Amino acid sequence: MNLRYPYGFDGRGFTAQAGEEAWIRGLIEQVLFTSPGERVMRPDFGSGLMQLVFAPNSTELAATTQFLVQGALQQWLGHLITLEAVEVEAVESTLRVTVRYQILRSGSREVASFERAGALP
Repeated sequence: MNLRYPYGFDGRGFTAQAGEEAWIRGLIEQVLFTSPGERVMRPDFGSGLMQLVFAPNSTELAATTQFLVQGALQQWLGHLITLEAVEVEAVESTLRVTVRYQILRSGSREVASFERAGALP
């Protein structure tokens, strides 16, 4: 059973489920936006991306973010996806992360983009 993220209920009052593509996109979002130390039983889960959102935007920040995202996704979701590319763009005060991956079970290729605004340099 693939739970929908964010957690919710369907029209019958049961736990909402998601298709495989939506479920994996939700897992990627959880890895990206969970800070290490935030989960009690998994203190090393997450990517640290949220700490970087408020750092002054620069090409160095984009490179650091790309490295953190690739490592976290390979560590936590490597059994579900093959990571093909992680692209990080720092435009003005916005950090945009695009993840290209292949779902191992179905073989389908997906692209997920995530965007967060931060501090101006």
